[in-house]
Amino acid sequence: MPASQPSQHAADLRNYIVVTAAYWADTIADGAIRLLVLFFFYERGYSPLEVASLFLFYELFGIVTNLVGGWLAARLGLRFTLLAGLGTQLVALGMLAAAPDSLLVVAYVMVAQALSGIAKDLTKMSSKSAIKLIVPADATSQLYRWVALLTGSKNALKGVGFFVGGLLLTTTSFRTALLALMGLVLTALVVVLVMMRGTLGRPDRTARFRGMFSNNRAVNVLASARIFLFAARDVWFVVALPVYLRSELGWSFWQVGSFLAIWVIGYGAVQATAPRHVRDPDGGTAAWLAFALALLPAGIAVLLTTGAGAGLVLVAGLIVFGVLFALNSAVHSYLILVYAEGDRVAMNVGFYYMANACGRLAGTILSGALYQWQGLEACLLASAAFVLIAGLLSRSLPAGQAAPARSNARTAS
Repeated sequence: MPASQPSQHAADLRNYIVVTAAYWADTIADGAIRLLVLFFFYERGYSPLEVASLFLFYELFGIVTNLVGGWLAARLGLRFTLLAGLGTQLVALGMLAAAPDSLLVVAYVMVAQALSGIAKDLTKMSSKSAIKLIVPADATSQLYRWVALLTGSKNALKGVGFFVGGLLLTTTSFRTALLALMGLVLTALVVVLVMMRGTLGRPDRTARFRGMFSNNRAVNVLASARIFLFAARDVWFVVALPVYLRSELGWSFWQVGSFLAIWVIGYGAVQATAPRHVRDPDGGTAAWLAFALALLPAGIAVLLTTGAGAGLVLVAGLIVFGVLFALNSAVHSYLILVYAEGDRVAMNVGFYYMANACGRLAGTILSGALYQWQGLEACLLASAAFVLIAGLLSRSLPAGQAAPARSNARTAS
């Protein structure tokens, strides 16, 4: 083996660690921002639908960002998209922290949230794509473990972000909380600038934007299933659940933030350990996990209508929902890298997370609209329907193990 190959792999691994650490910092900030904005504006008298609209551009621009970001990463390297994401997050936080009360209206906050969504998706796409560049092409088990660990840790840290957001809103002001989050993201940006070498990935200046739209059937089917899977989560999680806990059950900011944090941290822990529970997953695995998951929100909705203790039903039901959803999501995150096509990995992953953003957008809007119209039960029934559709789509995914497409990408010096 040429001497340059081990040193090249060490450089790739170093860069991947830096990318992942920056992604973790941005994930904590992203979770905290969401909870801060949600409760700050709900307490100012905004309706559930108006609160949901604050996140409309956040999700809408996620669709555009994943398409454009995947193309930019292919042309300019993952270092560029990572730095762009962290810088954009600083701008979004600064917009909210520096604005006078007269500017904190729906339109202005939607723009700030749009920038925050762009930042989050650029950093996520950079980190997820980097795994494909590090793991050997024939090491499917290692790929599954690394993807599960990254995805699980990300969601656990997003839960930490909910906890931080609830704590900051309870103990300090809205603007002081935002300044603290700016310090976290700025630290991550400095670390990337100082420690990262090269571009992480071989930039291809000839990459065309039309290449973002996959002609790989497996990628397209998985992306479609992803839309419905994440719509199923966000249709109750984004607005309906925290508002219900606050307004109907009388929970404090601290209690709601802590519950959401614990739920997401536990959900992330299950994702991180998914290879221990679900071995050698394929398309059939994604299908049966979705069918099992669909039973949970439907059952919770039915129990709520019977007058059973709402607090106990929600806490117990959502714990089980979180376990099954985490396993399903981990399998999806692994399969997209299995199906991704070598040097097109950033494009395939960007396309896939564009679909993910479509699902979050639909779920976010419906979370506010359905809750305002018919309450939490309607949101849970919609969740069950969406998961069922995701399961039906997953039945069309390839069965059996497929080796990941070989990547020739390397870190440019």
